[in-house]
Amino acid sequence: MKEQILNTLKDIHEAKTLIEINDLLGLKTVTEYQELTNNIEELVTENLVFKTKKDKYILLANCPGLKIGKIAINKKGFGFLTLEREDDIYISEENINNAIHNDTVLVEILKKGLKTEGKVLKVIKRDMESLVGEVITLNNKLALKPDDKKINLNIYLTEETSKNCVEGHKVLVRLSKNLGNKTYLADILKIIGHKDDAGIDILSIAYKYSINNEFNDDVLKEVDKIPNEVKESELEGRKDLTNEMIFTIDGADTKDIDDAISLTYEDGIYTLGVHIADVSHYVKENTALGDEAYTRGTSSYLADTVIPMLPHKLSNGICSLNENVIRLTMSCTMDIDNTGNIKSYDIYPSYIKSNKKMTYDNVNKILEENIISEGYEPYANTLKKMHELAKILRKKKVGRGYIEFEIPEAKVIQDETGRAIDIKKRTQGAGENLIEDFMIAANETVATHISNMELPFIYRIHALPNAEKIEEFLNLVKALGYKIKTNIKEITPKTMQKLLEELKDKPEYFILSSLLLRSMKKAEYSKTNIGHFGLASKDYTHFTSPIRRFPDLTVHRLLKTYLIDKDFSMSTINYLENSLVTIAEHSSEREVASINAERDVNDMKMAEYMESHIGEIYDGIISSVTNFGFFVELDNLIEGLVHISTLKGDYYNYVPELLSLIGKSTKKTYRVGDKITIKVVNASKESALIDFEIVSDKNDRNQE
Repeated sequence: MKEQILNTLKDIHEAKTLIEINDLLGLKTVTEYQELTNNIEELVTENLVFKTKKDKYILLANCPGLKIGKIAINKKGFGFLTLEREDDIYISEENINNAIHNDTVLVEILKKGLKTEGKVLKVIKRDMESLVGEVITLNNKLALKPDDKKINLNIYLTEETSKNCVEGHKVLVRLSKNLGNKTYLADILKIIGHKDDAGIDILSIAYKYSINNEFNDDVLKEVDKIPNEVKESELEGRKDLTNEMIFTIDGADTKDIDDAISLTYEDGIYTLGVHIADVSHYVKENTALGDEAYTRGTSSYLADTVIPMLPHKLSNGICSLNENVIRLTMSCTMDIDNTGNIKSYDIYPSYIKSNKKMTYDNVNKILEENIISEGYEPYANTLKKMHELAKILRKKKVGRGYIEFEIPEAKVIQDETGRAIDIKKRTQGAGENLIEDFMIAANETVATHISNMELPFIYRIHALPNAEKIEEFLNLVKALGYKIKTNIKEITPKTMQKLLEELKDKPEYFILSSLLLRSMKKAEYSKTNIGHFGLASKDYTHFTSPIRRFPDLTVHRLLKTYLIDKDFSMSTINYLENSLVTIAEHSSEREVASINAERDVNDMKMAEYMESHIGEIYDGIISSVTNFGFFVELDNLIEGLVHISTLKGDYYNYVPELLSLIGKSTKKTYRVGDKITIKVVNASKESALIDFEIVSDKNDRNQE
């Protein structure tokens, strides 16, 4: 009967009573009515049908105001419902309704706009698999104190799995039994280490996001069979590039080197070579190593800790394009004219011997200051020619609408014990831009080639922004007193680019740029090619980092299938049509997990750093405003909360459309972009929270 009920409700967009549904189905007997009652309640439990407060029923899919997804709860108290192919929905603290981080929940939409808001109606499923916390004693029993303070549960540890534990151990657990009254029994899956040991703080966050720092025995056995050096027999069928000037440019600490570059210039044509580690030669499908790479999806870079997608023997060894050793590669060479047009290209298997491992710092000295460090003399002229080409490529990208948000990133500096001793802004110099421009060119070339062949592929896509959210953003800009000349009737990369350009001279530029970025959809992986809005690119993929990203490894496998093996059989095509959907979805999920882990680590380390700076005074800018206060961002990107209760002399109301707190009597206003001088009053590594209080604000309009 369930199928009948679903088919009957499919085209009905108004909730019906049980009697009305009974009549629609044409049921006649009491027995049939009872069967309907039982079946429809099961459909409610299965979250296919929604039951209203008035005991009416409607297909959940026909309720635009209801959404099901996972809730991600922020350390600041609020959360977001994450949905596939839809924008996140903001859930305020008062609307979380006892949900905890990672719960699957049913949410009612309360308000749409720049920040679509919702309310949790019920928890559908609780993640039982990966809770991380500290072992404590509770009621004379070993228990778990979850790292996530929003997990308001009593969790006792089973005697059998906690034998080797002591108080202070950080552990990964799985909830095994619901004892009722928000109390659970849990099995310990892994002892991560003692909370006071160096690096355990970062590993605890990694495990929270199912980022495993160890490889299982099956993977390690396979890795043992992989040679440390490239064999002569492996060079067959590959183009020999060992006599060409090829080098790498990376951060000074980088050990997993994916990409190398080369350049020649003749008769007005730049021949750019982008040579990428051929990881697919070593990491095969249907092996323990290949399966583990898929499961991880990406390497994670957490402060100065790297948790790799591949074991170090590959990521830092045989796959890494290290200096003066032969390495297997997949090359994309492009002939580019003086206006940045790619006149011809080739994609092929190769092998190289990198001449030099260059660092961004030394390359930037050459390109920005004309200072040539020792050992760089033979390469200086080539680097300058590369810089010339990079500027041409960037100009062409900008011309078509490439959006450069310039959102600064923080770099955590730690001492030998793993304690944060400084927070700095990462700099993006000419060398970093050069590599970015060259990698984008290669990624587009590879994507375009396969797109033109109309074969199954994995693309990096970025969907068109929601017009409603852009409108809300524009209203905010107007509320700040700025007139926008850009015509936003049609949302294109070019119009977004012009909008950012208009805002560039505003004191709140970086805050507004960040808000505009948040109003856009997230980039993701997909088998369906809809283009990349932010890059203004029709065809885009990730080809250039197979050591650290599974989609790139997949792209290499596909290139070999199509271009080398010439396998276009229907069995292969049908297999790829199905498998690439799963790979894209899983890779996108693991990317989000890695980004969230990185964010949590940075928040924790920033709080740890500020623990030794309590009482100090800093200048900052209001970066976001909520109903409980506002956050102030310092020059080093550290962010802290000025709680509304600390604002003196008036009662303040939150005005969301202006992103402001406004005094009821004085009309004194605190809004996004205001410059503020604050004092650090509290910081806690454990909670990853920093509290500020105002010393003074620097806006004349607030002195009226």
